[in-house]
Parts: sequence; structure tokens; C-alpha cells
Amino acid sequence: MSDTTKKSSTKIQQAEKPWNGRFTEPTDAFVEAFTASVTFDQRMYQQDIAGSIAHAKMLAHIDVLTENECEQIIDGLGQIKQKIDSGEFNWSIKLEDVHMNIEAALTDLIGITGKKLHTGRSRNDQVATDIRLYLRDEIDLVLNELKRLQSALINLAENEADTIMPGFTHLQTAQPVTFGHHMLAWFENLERDRSRFIDCRKRMNVMPLGAAALAGTTYPIDRPFTAELLGFDGVCENSLDAVSDRDFAIELISNAALLMTHLSRFSEELVLWASAQFNFVELSDSFCTGSSIMPQKKNPDVPELVRGKTGRVNGHLISLLTLMKGQPLAYNKDNQEDKEPLFDTIDTIKGSLKVYADMMQHVSVNKEAMHEAAFRGFSTATDLADYLVRSGVPFRDAHDVVGKAVRLGVDSKRDLSELSLQELQQFSDQIKDDVFAVLTLEGSVAARNHLGGTAPEQVRAAVKRARLRMAD
Repeated sequence: MSDTTKKSSTKIQQAEKPWNGRFTEPTDAFVEAFTASVTFDQRMYQQDIAGSIAHAKMLAHIDVLTENECEQIIDGLGQIKQKIDSGEFNWSIKLEDVHMNIEAALTDLIGITGKKLHTGRSRNDQVATDIRLYLRDEIDLVLNELKRLQSALINLAENEADTIMPGFTHLQTAQPVTFGHHMLAWFENLERDRSRFIDCRKRMNVMPLGAAALAGTTYPIDRPFTAELLGFDGVCENSLDAVSDRDFAIELISNAALLMTHLSRFSEELVLWASAQFNFVELSDSFCTGSSIMPQKKNPDVPELVRGKTGRVNGHLISLLTLMKGQPLAYNKDNQEDKEPLFDTIDTIKGSLKVYADMMQHVSVNKEAMHEAAFRGFSTATDLADYLVRSGVPFRDAHDVVGKAVRLGVDSKRDLSELSLQELQQFSDQIKDDVFAVLTLEGSVAARNHLGGTAPEQVRAAVKRARLRMAD
């Protein structure tokens, strides 16, 4: 146990606390450190200062502050921001959080006028506003990285529209698809993610400021005026809900968990495809590492690590759901625990998206290995069944015929396209010499020429539509 912990009963000077009037004993030093949030919530300083500037302008607008006092506050906050930006600001745990640190610095800088800034607000509505401002800014950055990754996938899809690979179900060869079509499947996953973050931002973009501690304020504040200054679409309608709601935070982490789940599934495929056993793709050396003992190794660390980071984001979602489940209205100290999971989630998804967007711009595709793998697994069996159905054979009978033909191929170690016409006709006299056109991999993918299909023509059309959607 450290000396600091042993001396946890050491008291601090009450005068340093902004709320000390009601208290007769100073805060225990360990409690002070235990309850402080400034070590992590200081990252919201830009939003806190922006919110305070807007609040000061509103107070001047309703004549609670003079224009001169408002200008002093704005100028002082600008100086504090510059100090924080340059790393010269001294953050104090004794002042608990980002809000009181900045307010105390402002008062030190401009005197008694700084004490007027908190008129008509509480830290409860202040922090709720700061978080929304912060997350709104971060969502914009997430959306930018999402679009970068989607663009990389679209470019790959266009370049590999004709590249044939096996499509899998149960990780068994099912039917041939194009690599471009596969990349667009991941694009669709991410497009849903993008839509969810956009929706989340809309719901988040209402302003809690003005709710004060929980019941509003007796001052004639103009909340729509402040909301417009801060770029909010409106104001929270109920003061109790405004200070205690964290739905927006849970929704954001839920969206992040889904995004990471998609990246994790994508990672699983890349890890498999980059292996010697598949050899479908090669990741750039810049996104891999080697082994300390095995010189031949090229490890796909980026997709593996992204796959692993999915667990921490899922954990943060459970953390916030659990945090909120037992809270009565309105604000409770529990809510201080929302920030670290939120901040880590944002950092995780931004980092994962950035590295993925960069990595997918440098993926090499082994067309020959993909084609050979698709050829190996009887992937055109369904095409033969469809051929028989078009000749009038009931599907269940066609399924049986093709199953017997596949068995012959397995026994003789040949693909269906390598069987002779006579061998195929022993299973059905409906098979004619035109059958081989549907048994080729190229014929199989080209035949699926409909909206959403894997045909190269459809992939190129889908690429154009995807680019238009991205432009919205």
C-alpha cells in the first residue's frame, strides 16, 4: 500500500470546492481521487468550452450578463482553450471534472465575472450537453472512415467483377460467385452500419442545456437560441429526461458493436483467405508481422486484432446497459461511469475502420487459386439441377440425378464438367450436349444475371449504384 493510500484520510482545503457551503468537513483525499473524472473527461474540453460560450451568449441575450461581461468570458475561454491545446493547462483532480477545472481557470483569469457563467445551468445539463456535442463530432469522424472503407471495397469489387471464387455455406463449397460480388456483400453490411450511425446522430442532436439540475431554472433562458448556436436540431422537451437520459450513448455503442461484429466476420474471412491452405489473397507486408522463431511466417495481425477488439466493444455495451438499468430519475453519480466505455468504444471503432480502410486498398487477389478452388468443389451442381428443371424434370428428381452424378465425380476425382455426355446421360436422358455451357464456372456466374446476382454485369451495375449511394 502506497503512502498516498495510507494517508487517505488527509483532508483538502474546502475553499477549493465550488459546492462547499453546505459542508462542515472537507473531502477525504482518497474519496476525492476515487470520485474525480477529470483524468478522462478532459478530452471533452473543446465541447465544454463551446457550450459555455453559447451559454454566455444566451445569458447576454436575456440581459443576465452585460455585453462586456460576455466578451470577457468568451475571450477568457479562448485563452484557456489555447492553453489546453498547447498542453500547458494544469488539470486538477481537486476540481473533480473538466467543467470545474475550466470554470476555475476562467475565474482566476477574469475574476468575479467568471463566477457568473454558471448562472442558469448545472453540471448535470452541462455534461449531458458536452457528451452529445462530443459524440456528434466523433460520429462524423466515424462516418468518414466508414466511407473510406466502403470506397476501398467498391474499387475492389469493380476491379474483380469477373474474378470467380467459391461461395460457401457451412464453409463448404456451395456455388461459384465473383470476388467483386463478395466485396459488395461487405459493402452492404457497412452501409447498414453507416445508416445506423446517421440515425443515431439525428436522435442525439437535441440539446439538454437549460434543464439545469433536473427541474429547469427560474431564469428566463432562451434554449432555442442556445441550441441554434451549438448546431442542435432542437431541445430536450423534459428537464428530468434531459439530464438523466443516456439512450443515445447506449445506441451508439450498440451500433458500434454491430459494426465490430461485421468487421470481425470480415476478419475471419481474411485470416482464412490469407492462409497457405486457401491462398486467395495476400495482405500487404505493411499490415502484417512476422514470427520471432519461424522465419517463414507472415501473420495477419490486423484482422486478428480487430476480431479480438470486438469483444471489448460488446463488453462496453453490456456495461452501459447495466449502468442504466437500476437508475431512478433524474441524474445519479453512476452516470460518470458512462464516459470511459464510450471513449474507448469511439477510439476502437475509429482505429479499426482506419486500419481496415488502409489495408483493403493494398490487398492482392490470387485469381488462379480462387478459380481452382471453385472448380474443385462441384460448385456447378445446382446449375445442372436447374438445367434439368428447365427441361421439364421436377426439381426433386433433378436433385437426385445431380447427386448421383456428383457421386460419380467424387469416385473418379473429376468435376461435373469433366464427365462425358454419355456418363451424364446414364442418370437422365434429358441431358443434351448443350449441358456443358452451364457446367462451366463462367457460365454459372453469368447465368445469375439479375438484380442482386453475382454475374459480372450485375456487379458492375451494383458498383455504380453503390457509388451513388455513397454520394448521398
